Order: sequence, then structure tokens, then C-alpha cells
Amino acid sequence: MPTTTRQKLVEAATKRFYRDGFRNVGIDQILADVGISKTAFYKHFDSKDDLMLEALDVHDRMMQETFRNMARQRGGEDPVAQLRALFDVVEVLINGATFQGCIFVNAAIEFPLPHEPAHVAAARSKQAMEDVVTGLAAAAGAKDARGLSQELCLLMEGVYVTRHVTGKSEWLNVARRLAERAIGEHLNHE
Repeated sequence: MPTTTRQKLVEAATKRFYRDGFRNVGIDQILADVGISKTAFYKHFDSKDDLMLEALDVHDRMMQETFRNMARQRGGEDPVAQLRALFDVVEVLINGATFQGCIFVNAAIEFPLPHEPAHVAAARSKQAMEDVVTGLAAAAGAKDARGLSQELCLLMEGVYVTRHVTGKSEWLNVARRLAERAIGEHLNHE
């Protein structure tokens, strides 16, 4: 549970932005969720945009940690098993009761210009996740760790978007099959 007002603001904002969209949420809604005044808000953030960027940054760090931890829990010490376990993490996320797609894709769609701070934060998050997967791919001995990572990340993104748009989670099975092919191709050193 968040203990500081700043943490409570970030948590409430993340929930609101994820569920209702960044542009659709007014600062007053977040303040009501937290139970503070605008004066108290401005002690922690200069604007709604600053809060939005902090929420994206905190969520990015949490997602990286979630993927690392769950891949390790599900895949054990074997980096190849951890690569496969990435899709277990995706399965947990897309089948969650509050799933509304990927918050970073949502941010990039609402702020489509590449120089907009929310778009930059979304791109930075995608790069960070690619780096996490690249580390696993390198540990697994992939001949092109970055290439394998890009393929797996594209498959994960496809599952998020397709599940969000269609409401169907069976696309995960397709992604797992394609991931197996990619892993096999990149780890075949013959």
C-alpha cells in the first residue's frame, strides 16, 4: 500500500489513466480518489502532465521487475525456460480483470507525436523491455540476442493489442508457437 501522498497520487493516476485514458482524466478526479486538495497536489507535482510522466515511469519500472521476477519464478535458472516464461507473464497480464491493453501503447496513441513527453516515455519503456529480453536471450546463448528479443517483444505486443481489441486471449497460443520457432532458430548454432 502506498504510504506517502505522492505514491497515492501516482497509484490513483495510473489506475485512472489506464482505465479511462490520459486525456479523459481530469486532475480533480485523481484528487478526489486520493482525498486531497489542489494545494496539496501542487506540493508534489507541478501539473497533471508531470504526474502522468511519473505514473508512466513508475509503471515501467514495475513492469520490468514483474517480467524479470516472473520469468525467473516460472523458468527457474534456465535462461531458455525464462524466455518461454515471458509468455506466461503475458498470459497473466492479459487475463487480469483490469486488462485494458498496454498502458504505454495507449499513451503513444493518445500522444502520437514522437517528441511528446508521454510518447517518449512509452518508447523508452518499450526499449527497456527489449533490453530485459535481450539480456535473457544473451544468457540463453542466442547468436543474435537483440534480434531474438525484437521478435519476442513484437509477439508480446501483438498479443496485448489483439487481446485488447478482440477480447480474445487465444492469440497467446499463436504467439507461443511463433516464439518457440524464433527461440529454436536463434539458439540453433549449427
